[in-house]
Amino acid sequence: MSRWQVVPLAPEHVHGMAECHIACWREAYRDLVPRHLLDAFDVGQRAAAWERIRIKYPGQVHVALIDETVVGFAAGGPSSEENSPTPRELNAMYVRAAYYGTGIAHDLMAAVLSDEADTSLWVFEENPRAQAFYKKYGFELDGARRVEAFTPAIQVRMVRRVPDGLEKPPGADP
Repeated sequence: MSRWQVVPLAPEHVHGMAECHIACWREAYRDLVPRHLLDAFDVGQRAAAWERIRIKYPGQVHVALIDETVVGFAAGGPSSEENSPTPRELNAMYVRAAYYGTGIAHDLMAAVLSDEADTSLWVFEENPRAQAFYKKYGFELDGARRVEAFTPAIQVRMVRRVPDGLEKPPGADP
């Protein structure tokens, strides 16, 4: 296998990222999300959505590339959740199943996680594999639950706290 690279999402990656996103959902969630929803995903619509995100939030989405093919991606930045328990949020973390265990996910996490601020994320309650992965990076369940936006599946929130004294206040100089 060729070595991968992790880079910020650029215009030339958006279509491939949309394909990767849909493939990852179909691989990871086939037992959690109704099939008709997974089958309804449209690459063009996903690509348009990711292009809007790329423009609105530059540098917050990173892709893992092997020979210019997107095989994974991660997105993180300021929390979008009202009354969030953390200033930062991990919005997405996906790697194609064929690349599980290669280190690609680790490199993506390194690109989007901050050691300067607490971070939260939402994950399917019935996805112990993902929860175990996030625990390796210091995330712990905080007891919050919600229904996922377009499925009947339940999500649980996980929070990663930075060690005391390291967190910088919002607006502080780096």
